Amino acid sequence: MDVLDAIFSRHSYRGRYRQTPVPREDLMKILQAGLDAPSACNRQTTSLIAVDDPALLRQLLSLRQPPIGETAPAAIFVLTQRVIAYRNTCYAVQDYAAAIENMLLAIVALGYQSCWYEGYLTNEERLGARMARILGVPEDYELVCFLPVGIAEGETAAPRKKTFDERAWFNGFAKQG
Repeated sequence: MDVLDAIFSRHSYRGRYRQTPVPREDLMKILQAGLDAPSACNRQTTSLIAVDDPALLRQLLSLRQPPIGETAPAAIFVLTQRVIAYRNTCYAVQDYAAAIENMLLAIVALGYQSCWYEGYLTNEERLGARMARILGVPEDYELVCFLPVGIAEGETAAPRKKTFDERAWFNGFAKQG
């Protein structure tokens, strides 16, 4: 799949997944796409854990009630380290966001679907911290996101987007030329 095709066809999938395992070779390609993302001052603050063990995955995904992504045969857990990259500024969020988008595009290019789940992990529920303990993540890392990975069981549908002219312009805000 061409990269633009992946960009234009990617959208969040929150449905059920087929129980077809995701081959490790595909998971490694997805992980590598994330690791190849840019990072501020090359600090490489993003690390990744792929989980394809059904029992472990069930344990992790059932921490939230109701569970989310629980039928996925694999998932990728995104870790960050909040370190200063340049002039007393931490760019960890930008770093892991770039890694996540690269992985989401790789997931679609390989014929799978996913969704970026972050809010439940980093809000007051602190679900990410509970997941991190199960995965043996050291204290200086924060688990900020997970991506279920699998083949969609149902139809995928793109959400309605605002038109190009409502959100993109040339030579100034809301200018037509």
